[in-house]
Amino acid sequence: MTDPSTPPPKGRWTQLCLGVLSMILIANLQYAWTLFVDPMDRTHHWGRAGIQLAFSIFVATETWLTPFAGAFVDRLGPLRGPRVAVAFGGVLVGIGWTLNAYADSLTWLYIGSAIAGTGGGAIYATCVGSAVKWFPDRRGLAVGLTAGGFGAGAALTILPISWTIAKYGYESAFLWFGLGQGVVLLVVSQMLRAPTPTDVLPKVPSSAVAQSSRSYTPGQVLGAPVFWLMYVMFVAISASGLMATAQLAPIAKDFGIDKTVLFLGASLLNVALIVDSVLNGLARPFFGAVSDKIGREATMAIAFGVGAASYWLLAQFGASPWLFVTLGGLIFFTWGEIFSLFPSTCTDTFGPKYATTNAALLYTAKGTSAFLVPLANLLKNGTGGWGTVFLVAAAANLVVVALALFVLKPMRARLMRA
Repeated sequence: MTDPSTPPPKGRWTQLCLGVLSMILIANLQYAWTLFVDPMDRTHHWGRAGIQLAFSIFVATETWLTPFAGAFVDRLGPLRGPRVAVAFGGVLVGIGWTLNAYADSLTWLYIGSAIAGTGGGAIYATCVGSAVKWFPDRRGLAVGLTAGGFGAGAALTILPISWTIAKYGYESAFLWFGLGQGVVLLVVSQMLRAPTPTDVLPKVPSSAVAQSSRSYTPGQVLGAPVFWLMYVMFVAISASGLMATAQLAPIAKDFGIDKTVLFLGASLLNVALIVDSVLNGLARPFFGAVSDKIGREATMAIAFGVGAASYWLLAQFGASPWLFVTLGGLIFFTWGEIFSLFPSTCTDTFGPKYATTNAALLYTAKGTSAFLVPLANLLKNGTGGWGTVFLVAAAANLVVVALALFVLKPMRARLMRA
């Protein structure tokens, strides 16, 4: 590290763009999933619950295996690690969606989802890990742009996938998009690298963002109470957002508005999916950049506070088509930033040397939260509607606001003073 006036190394913005592109190419693995649920159910009569378990398996493998991918990248080094990991991920993405296309049982659907999740996780961990290393001076923004590719990338494919499903069947959509994404990822992977010791990186320019002067090993991170506090906070926010992601189509259907035509012949569901994907993606660089200026915890409080209000309003007015789109968009806008704020906070706290592995350890919280998603259906069925589900999500957001301001902030300060 040198003083802030030192020119940053050439090529880091190119690497960031390649990372964003890689994330765009795996975005619809998660965010277009809802388009496949009902067509699969009509074809095979597997039931929503059985099909949604495949979504949970995808999210679990996409997150819980990322620490291994991160350790693999860190071990191979900055030049080989990112290239090998993303190429490996691209191959698995193609195989996974191909298996989904030909699955004639839930077992094969689950296997395909697990393989695709493993590939997506390798790519996600690599790209986020590189971003936090390349940009210590703009860590929130860089991670936000990278994660934003994953959050907003599906907006580019929602209509093409929807059209392909309608015209050729969901099997063709799985096959064509899976293979296409895999091939492009193989090409992109060969241009990736992380910063080497010869790359001189600038220091953080803002006094609002404290960064650790030492790098903690993954074992030390797992022994730190502040890591587990961040983990619990991540799970709480992620579970509410994943519930909205996985259940958007069923929620709209249960409200009786899924077939409503809103704009230029587009249905409410397609409009909502595009709006949600765009806002989910924009949230990550927006709140990441804000956190670079005012601090991570203050930004969490603002975002999750607005999220709580959005869930409450959706419980009251969600049956109105335009309010459904607007409030759903706000929920995605105030949920997606966890994927920029938490990796940035983790690297600020525990240092950059093992950042790919450490951020991946925290990212497994998303996998844990995925298995809370089916509880939303149980709560909905037990109460007769989605209102209680949304109110529980609002309460979870408010609890995390309090934890960020009054528990996480002083805990991190004490650790970094030690």
